[in-house]
Amino acid sequence: MPQFRYKAISATGEPLDGRMEAASAEDVVARLQDQGCLPIETGRADELGESLGLASLWRRPDFTSAQLLQFTRQLATLLAAGQPLDRALGILLELPDDERSRRVVERIRDAVRGGDSLSAALDQQHGLFPRLYINLVRAGEAGGGLDAALARLADYLERSRELRSRLINALIYPALLSLLVLGSMIFLMLVVVPQFEALFASLDADLAWYTTLVLWLSKLLRTGWWALLIAVVLAAVWLRRQWQDPAWRLRLDQRLLGMRLVGQLVARVDTAGLARTLGTLLANGVPLLTALGLARNGLGNRVLANALDAAAAEVKSGAGLGYALGRQKVFPRLAVQMVQVGEESGELDSMLLKVADTYDLEVRDTLDRMLALLVPAITLLMTFVIGTIILSVLLPIYDLTGSLG
Repeated sequence: MPQFRYKAISATGEPLDGRMEAASAEDVVARLQDQGCLPIETGRADELGESLGLASLWRRPDFTSAQLLQFTRQLATLLAAGQPLDRALGILLELPDDERSRRVVERIRDAVRGGDSLSAALDQQHGLFPRLYINLVRAGEAGGGLDAALARLADYLERSRELRSRLINALIYPALLSLLVLGSMIFLMLVVVPQFEALFASLDADLAWYTTLVLWLSKLLRTGWWALLIAVVLAAVWLRRQWQDPAWRLRLDQRLLGMRLVGQLVARVDTAGLARTLGTLLANGVPLLTALGLARNGLGNRVLANALDAAAAEVKSGAGLGYALGRQKVFPRLAVQMVQVGEESGELDSMLLKVADTYDLEVRDTLDRMLALLVPAITLLMTFVIGTIILSVLLPIYDLTGSLG
């Protein structure tokens, strides 16, 4: 299901601003009203107004991913130790360091003491907890194993967070190196090259074409920086609008999947996330079709998401999951075969978790290889660009010195 952003007023008069997964904006409004809130504004997360989208960049969430993982793990531990749910929540109420997180736990505890189930209390937190999280808790409550369901949920959150952190950490060094290249180029073009330009003009030197080009680019950067800035802003606006176009996003995802290294990485990352989500849901007793609908929201590539929708339709018609995934011809072959083996052995949930572990390992190896290639490539590019700029202004001086000698 898509995500919606909303603004509302709670029953106590507190302004609310958050996200919620729902089938439509009307469902968001209905759920907010059921929780005693007054909806003010709702809309798709990628289509709502600029002010709300920009404000969300600076607004700290009530629960970070690390706090959500900690809350889930600690609650599972307390329940497994035999603590009643309201007592466990009362203990957890004293643990958060910040007031906003403490208020979230307090609201959950008060709802549970008022007679609500934990899943209902989580659902009342104005979209703070994902639908996947709430459904896993609800399944654990229905099966009588809430502590085990929370423990599996904590494992799922931890592994998902590890994979996301690995992707981010792998890109930090290349990003910093790229910024260093860009900063060095700007410094040379704005500070160093203009000094040589004045020297060449005073000597009325006959310059080579590459020196003339570097001098022209330096002058363009100094005098036309505002035009370049406007071009960057216009490009960003165009890209944002295109990003909201489903057809454009679909074409982009198709191209990404078609690229050899990047496509394999995207497919493995999404397959690992899909398998871990499905495996965790099935292990907690969530029906397969419901699990497929929930897991679809975690797929970043729209080609894979559409393929999963088609596979879910075939499963609904009676086909096996492995067969349905294989017919889409976009999911990795090994993953499809392992799913088929899991279905045949009656251990689909555990086999899906093994698929996730397998592709987590492959993603890590792929990232290591790409990083090993990317860093030297950026270093060589930096050396070439900076060396070209320096030589383009130094070589004419050497020529003039030689001619005078």
